[in-house]
Amino acid sequence: MSQQSYFEKSIDWVSKKSNNTFKAKLNGHEAPKVFKNKNTGEEVQADFSFQNQSGTKSYTEIALKSDSPQKLVTRWKLLSLMASLKQGKLFLLAPKGHISFTQKLVDTYNINATIYSL
Repeated sequence: MSQQSYFEKSIDWVSKKSNNTFKAKLNGHEAPKVFKNKNTGEEVQADFSFQNQSGTKSYTEIALKSDSPQKLVTRWKLLSLMASLKQGKLFLLAPKGHISFTQKLVDTYNINATIYSL
């Protein structure tokens, strides 16, 4: 399945979760905030972000297997921290075949995230 089709499935999930509008890294949507490391210049942007009626801000990522899991760990830890600062959560949407990989990283590196099957 292509990454675009994962995004389409994710939009359905995020729109049900969000009481307000959401932001997405897709054409036709406002993009989520970009976090930039001042030392390295590396940028991190969630696939989706949304704020609910109580004002909590959450981030959502499509969790796919990667040859460089350390980059995912760094990315997810940052997004989890930024969500917790706004009393929100990090949601990881893992397609079939990627769930155990995602769960292993979350458990091994103690990432505060909720995993959903996509």
